[in-house]
Amino acid sequence: MNVKKRLSGIWLMTMTLLSLCAFTVFFVAQMWLNILFAFYLGLAVIQSVTLFIYLWGPEKLKYKPVQVLYRLFYASSIFVIPAFIFIFMGLISQYHIAIPESIDASAMASEDILPGEKTTIYNTGTVYVFFPEYSKVDLVCQKRPSKSDASITWCSGAAFQHEVSIDFTQENVEGDHAVNGELYLSPYNKDAFAAFTFADGRFSFEFDNPSEAIKEAADLGGSGFMQFGLIHDKKEVMNFDRPRARCYRTMAELNGHLCIIDSVNMLHFDQFMEELHRLGVTNAIYMDMGAGWNYSWYRNASDRVVTLFGLPVPWSHNWVVFRK
Repeated sequence: MNVKKRLSGIWLMTMTLLSLCAFTVFFVAQMWLNILFAFYLGLAVIQSVTLFIYLWGPEKLKYKPVQVLYRLFYASSIFVIPAFIFIFMGLISQYHIAIPESIDASAMASEDILPGEKTTIYNTGTVYVFFPEYSKVDLVCQKRPSKSDASITWCSGAAFQHEVSIDFTQENVEGDHAVNGELYLSPYNKDAFAAFTFADGRFSFEFDNPSEAIKEAADLGGSGFMQFGLIHDKKEVMNFDRPRARCYRTMAELNGHLCIIDSVNMLHFDQFMEELHRLGVTNAIYMDMGAGWNYSWYRNASDRVVTLFGLPVPWSHNWVVFRK
């Protein structure tokens, strides 16, 4: 066997292992996007078949169409490295960064966890509690908010989107929503949805009639969106479980103030809920968006942008922002 064939074999073995590894990461991390699932599974199968034919001997292929197919399969290996990098970045994006500037609240009474004059962050050991500095909370659609916008103190994904699509339409946003007084009705309202609204200088959570709450916010020139209800009047209303460990997020009302609560590390959903109950969260909606969709950042008290999850995906099209 000459050097060229040996290098070809090493290349195919490496690409097959990488493609299998990428699909395994995709599967275990449950990054469930149908298009990507088919792509990663197909890539792993194609590389495995190509390697099998190489070991068997491609010179034994008698029919020209099969020979051409083998060459195409071999050429597809060039997609393995970028696919592996993408899925690796997606996995990393599910891990929360450490926030050393946060206030140690592990021994602090929950009623003392309160906002400050500037963006204030507490670390209970289990969750971070963010109190962004704000005078207004907006829903931004289509164009991702810029970190250079000095008025924004918090940015994160807001409503779910019904389909994975590069193109943006208001109809693809799940749940009725309002953007600075403009009302958009959705065909994808769910019974488990609650509404968060901000209008006339006040925030509100509505669990009984979220559609009407969104309409009222629009009438007042405000913004709002729907997400799964998590806690209502200190009682859990989430009607489904999340069986695996990950970083969780909620937009919540704590001690009468609006905040964002993130888990410090990956944990199970019931542990996250236990901490929310221990803190005495009054109302909360589910804000965990999954890998890539959970792109988020905040502006700290020194006006420096701190990125929490830094991998935006091009099919994410709506965000909630807090503004000074």
